[in-house]
Amino acid sequence: MTAVRGRPSLRSRAGRSLGRILLCLALVYIGFVAWLWWRQETLLFRPEALAADHRFDFAPDIHEETIAVEGAQLSALHLRLPNPRGLIFFLHGNGGNLDSWFANADFYRQANYDLFMVDYRGYGKSGGRIESQAQLLADVRAAWNHVASAYAGKPRVIYGRSLGTGPAAILAAAVQPELTVLVSPYCSLADMAQLTYPFVPTAILRYPLATCEAAPAIGGPLLLIHGDRDQFIPPAQSERIRERAPASDLVFIAGAGHDDVHLFDAYLALLRRRLAAL
Repeated sequence: MTAVRGRPSLRSRAGRSLGRILLCLALVYIGFVAWLWWRQETLLFRPEALAADHRFDFAPDIHEETIAVEGAQLSALHLRLPNPRGLIFFLHGNGGNLDSWFANADFYRQANYDLFMVDYRGYGKSGGRIESQAQLLADVRAAWNHVASAYAGKPRVIYGRSLGTGPAAILAAAVQPELTVLVSPYCSLADMAQLTYPFVPTAILRYPLATCEAAPAIGGPLLLIHGDRDQFIPPAQSERIRERAPASDLVFIAGAGHDDVHLFDAYLALLRRRLAAL
């Protein structure tokens, strides 16, 4: 007699179904990780472009300049005073452009410091687009080289805000300014990625911007400023940087969040004192 095959057992069918579900989940995960790898720029950088003929509506002592970099021109604004005490080289955050970031010029006039600020590729009137960390850092260095030599012998301050704190710290470690100011900094973007995507390997991050690695190599004074109510970049990120660079000063601004820290009197008074002391 021929044996009759029975139907697959319930356990066998359940096992195959579970296997298919796990395979689907694995494919979704791999697809998501691949998307993060290729689309990192859209998550990290939020540029707002301006027309090439856009005219900045600023006072006459604020001058528009351009910086030639490989494959593009960067747009910059430069507050130039008659006899400045020194220079503030400012690297802004991940959104907007010079039209919104070049604010509070009166503060720098009163402190008697020239202010230089550059838009990254794709921001404002800057051409091109950001394609790699190496390119971004090379552009920042080109902007520094464009302006810094004119202030030789005077205090030169590298100032980074939010996303700009990583490039600012890396630049400061290379050129050793008289003061480095990092406002709302992060230890690294790998750290920040783990807060948002803890299930994604940090190895896929093409923009680590490791502030914690650069900070110990900054020979001059390093000032860290963080709003104690910052919900975007946690204040603990600044504490991690200070652990790596114990000589740095860390000041928390009571009641300040991420986007409004520069509006607080305590912040303005602190920065004014540090600039006057140089």
